[in-house]
Amino acid sequence: MSGLLAPLTAAEWTIIQLSLEVALVATLASLPFGIAVAYLLSRKRFPGLWLVDALIHLPLVLPPVVTGYALLVIFGRKGAVGQTLESCCGLVFAFRWSGAALAAAVMAFPLLVRAIRLSFDAIDLRLEEASATLGASPFWRFITVTLPLAWPGILGGTIIGFAKALGEFGATITFVASIPGETETLPLAIYAQTQIPGGEAVALRLTLIAVVIAFAAIAASQLLRDYTKRGHALP
Repeated sequence: MSGLLAPLTAAEWTIIQLSLEVALVATLASLPFGIAVAYLLSRKRFPGLWLVDALIHLPLVLPPVVTGYALLVIFGRKGAVGQTLESCCGLVFAFRWSGAALAAAVMAFPLLVRAIRLSFDAIDLRLEEASATLGASPFWRFITVTLPLAWPGILGGTIIGFAKALGEFGATITFVASIPGETETLPLAIYAQTQIPGGEAVALRLTLIAVVIAFAAIAASQLLRDYTKRGHALP
C-alpha cells in the first residue's frame, strides 16, 4: 500500500505525458478523415460502399497484433510507404512515437467514424434540402447546416476515439515496440511492470491513472449525449 501511495516518479510522469500526447495527436490527425469518411458512408451510395465500410471497421475485428504487423510491413523503414515517406519527408514511423500515434489512430478510427456517422444519419435531410433551395452550395450546406447539427456526435466520437487511442496496446507494441521515453505508453508500461518482480505497485498506480482518464472520457461522452437529448444546443 505504501508503494501505491508513493509519489509518481519522473519516469512515470513521462509515460503519462507521452500517452496523452500520442492519443491527442492520433485523435486530432484522424478527425478530419473521420468526418469525411463518416459523411461518405452516411450520404453517398455507390457500388463497393459495403467494401469501404468493411475496410474501415476491419481493425475492430482483426487481432491488434495483425494490424500492428500490417503497419510494420507498410510503414516500416523497408515498407513501400515507409521508405517513400522517409526519403521525401524524413518522416519515420517505425519505433518512433509517431508510429505509436499512427497505430493508435488506426485502432481508434472505426469507433470515431461510427459515432460521427450515426450523428450524420440522425440529421433531417429536409433541413439540408431547405438550404439548397435558398441557393447554398453543397460545401456551404455542409459547413453551415450539416456540421453544426452533427457537432454533438463529432465531439462524442472524438472523445471515444481519444479514450481508445489512449488504451491501445497490441498494434502499438507490434509496430513500434516498447521504448522508454519514445513509445512506452501507459498500456505498454503497465504490461512491462507486470513482468518485473516487485513492479506490482507501479503497475497498479499506472492502471488506476489509466482507469481515471478513460472513465472521465466516457463520462464526458455520456453527459454530452444526455445534454443534447434534453434539447440543448452546443455552440
